[in-house]
Amino acid sequence: MLEILFEDEYLVAINKPSGLLVHRTSIAADEAVFALQMLRDQIGQHVSPVHRLDRPTSGILLFSKQEQILPLLKEQFSNRSVQKTYLAIVRGIPAIKSNLIDHPLTSERSGKLQEALTHYSVLNEAEIPFDTTGRYPSSRYSLLELKPETGRTHQIRRHLAHLRHYIIGDKKHGDNKQNQFFEKQFGLKNLLLHARELELKHPISHEILKVSAPLPYHFQKTCLDLGLPNEPDRFSTSTSG
Repeated sequence: MLEILFEDEYLVAINKPSGLLVHRTSIAADEAVFALQMLRDQIGQHVSPVHRLDRPTSGILLFSKQEQILPLLKEQFSNRSVQKTYLAIVRGIPAIKSNLIDHPLTSERSGKLQEALTHYSVLNEAEIPFDTTGRYPSSRYSLLELKPETGRTHQIRRHLAHLRHYIIGDKKHGDNKQNQFFEKQFGLKNLLLHARELELKHPISHEILKVSAPLPYHFQKTCLDLGLPNEPDRFSTSTSG
């Protein structure tokens, strides 16, 4: 059963597990289970996804219960008035603790360069006594907070790969040595990228809606495995509107 973070007569937000597809797609034709189908059956009502979330990414996924308000919601995403906050655990520690990644990305559909902007801040740092590169006696990692201003495909994952601060567990844009180490040492098989918070204007009441998603078990466990300080108040669920 999906964890519902917020629901009213117009909207429903879930905490999507890592590995779950949002809806049917040609790139995973053999899959039979999708968030869209699961949520529809769970609440007994037709729903439509308002935005996308990569399959390996966990966290907040918003659905509309009424087709007529979909354009109002999607307009907020397209005009960048929706605030999205993600958490990620990455290799290394950025030299600049808070910065804007302004790095255009090539569209996977058109092949054209598109503006792409991601703000990041280092929340916590960790160092473990393992040589994962063959060059140093220890390895360092960071817990980052990320706020994408644009919404390009795999934007956060590609931006952090550009900085060479690869997200742990990213099999497409990450560091295979790190991924293999974390799977062997800690049993991690998931991407450590979580859609933590979503803030937007309710399409009917026009009040500000802020929804937060608790960290999944694999993310919490990795924080403990690395000795990353945890902040319960940052990771607790809260909604307001």
